[in-house]
This record gives sequence, C-alpha cells and structure tokens, in this order.
Amino acid sequence: MRIAIVRNDENTGVINRLGQPCPEKFGRDAGNRLAAALQEGGHETLLCEGDKGLLATLERFMPSQTCPSGIVFNLAYGIQGESRLTHVPAMLEMAGVPYTGSGPLGHGLALDKVITKSLIRDRGMPTPNFRVMRRGTQSTGDLQFPLVVKPRHESDSCGVQLVHEPAQLRHAVEVIVTQYAQDALVEEYIEGREICVALLGNGELEVLPLVEQDFGDCETRLVTWEAKHMAVAPPPKICPAQIGSSLATVLRDISVATFRACQCRDYARIDFRIDRSGQPLVLEINTMPGFDTGNAYTLAAMTAGYSFSGLVNRILDVAHARYFGSAFP
Repeated sequence: MRIAIVRNDENTGVINRLGQPCPEKFGRDAGNRLAAALQEGGHETLLCEGDKGLLATLERFMPSQTCPSGIVFNLAYGIQGESRLTHVPAMLEMAGVPYTGSGPLGHGLALDKVITKSLIRDRGMPTPNFRVMRRGTQSTGDLQFPLVVKPRHESDSCGVQLVHEPAQLRHAVEVIVTQYAQDALVEEYIEGREICVALLGNGELEVLPLVEQDFGDCETRLVTWEAKHMAVAPPPKICPAQIGSSLATVLRDISVATFRACQCRDYARIDFRIDRSGQPLVLEINTMPGFDTGNAYTLAAMTAGYSFSGLVNRILDVAHARYFGSAFP
C-alpha cells in the first residue's frame, strides 16, 4: 500500500506567519528511518510536509477512489497556532484520508494539560494538585512548594521549571506567558520515581514494558528540555522498570483509563510520578511520542520484542484495522 509519512520539517508552506510557532518536530532522520521500516514491510512510501500543500500532494500520491489506496503515517506536530497537533488530522478527516494516531479531539484534549488533568481527575484518577496562572502574583492557594511550572499547551518538556519560593514562581510564570503566549500550569512537585507507560492498540490495549527515568544522583530529579537536548548525555532510562506486580497493575489500569478519557487512538505514552507513599500520579499523556532510538516508547517496544520495523508496521496495522476492520494482508 502507499504510505505517506507526513511531518513538519521545512515549516515554510504557510500563507502567513501568525500565532505561536511550534517549538518541536520529528527530526529528518526519524522520517527516513520510518520510511525504511515501512518499505521493509512492503509498502511504497512518500515523505511530505504537513502544510497548505499537503492535500494536493496526497491526491497525486494516492488518487481518489471508493476504497482508499493509501494511508498517512502522521508525524506532524503542526507549524503554528492553537492546538497544532490537531491541524493535519483535521485536514485528513475533511479530505477522507486514513491516518495513524489520534484524531483532532484526542490530540486537542491531550495537548491541553489542564483539560487532561480535569478529565482524569473527574474519573477518580490521581494527578498532582495544580493551578492555572497568567500572572506570577496570583495566589497559589493551598499548593505546597516546590512547584513545577510549565506551559499549558506544550510537550517535549518545553519551558519546564522547578521553583522553590514565590519570587522564582513569579519569574517562571512571566517567562512562560511571554515566551509561549499561553497560561502557565503550576503543579506540586512530586518527589519520587518517574515511570512511563507505553500503550499500543485500540480495543484491548497492549501495555508495553514499563520504563523508568533514571535520575541517579542528580540534584534536580526533573527532565527539562535542556536535559533532553542540550546535555552531553540525556538522563538514562531503565526498561523494564523494577516495579512490584501490584503497583504495575495499578499503573496499567490508570494508563488505559487515561487513554480512554482523552479519546486517544492507536498509541500513546502516559507519564507518572510515584510519591513516597507509593501512590502513582499522572503527569501527562503524549499522543505522539517520538521514535528516536533512546525514546521511552521505542525502548518499551523493543523490550517487548519488537524490532523498529516491527513496531512501525504494527502501528500501521492497528490504524488500518481501526478503519477497515483488519490489518494488512
């Protein structure tokens, strides 16, 4: 089948530069590795940009017909504006093109960290106490320092800061509002282990081996954008995480419930902190985890026995079955 891998690499195919630009994207190498994996699965591939020319490109590559001749493997984080992860899926929904991953609703709910926390809290699932702040002088209510401050609508740890007193909080909120043009999510810092749970599927979800962020003897036990992208070596990960069976079951159950609450599809990753009493708290859900070699999602899949090619083609099968009732022949 024809598989179009849609990404945002060039970021020039827009009418105007308007709105907050997307600070992250899949690297070019990730798209090329994905194309090679899909070709290994017997598919014809095309790498293309998720911009205003996308639909014309797709119409040439997979001509219109009653039964779609192709599917999009969506890696597009969006170029600019609100709810950027929803832009390409919304275009594909309108054009009738099948694609991998969550739809506009799922991406929109998960990218808004406040909505995510509200949805899961309404369903009885634990998440750190939080406030939404637009000014650093607003009251924090009963929140206890230290606090984690982050942009409401970003991922990849963009803008994440740990603050210990009100002056730091005021500065952190002002930086986020100025730099990202959005509210700051302020939540209590949970001292403890950080666990990632990777999910694959739709009906009966496959829960991949748990991944732990290994902070070692780091003074600040928090993954920031700088730690991921500027450090000589990013913080290592442990997979499978050494977690007792009862806690592992709780993590899996909460992860599946979070996936459902946020209307996710095909695959996602849920991040937790385990507090000192052993209680897991949901930090956030990522509806488009990366496929780099050291990424938690890829590590979990490979620990489960998937090759990189096997994982990519499995995600494609999951999406195909969701649309057409069966995996590829």
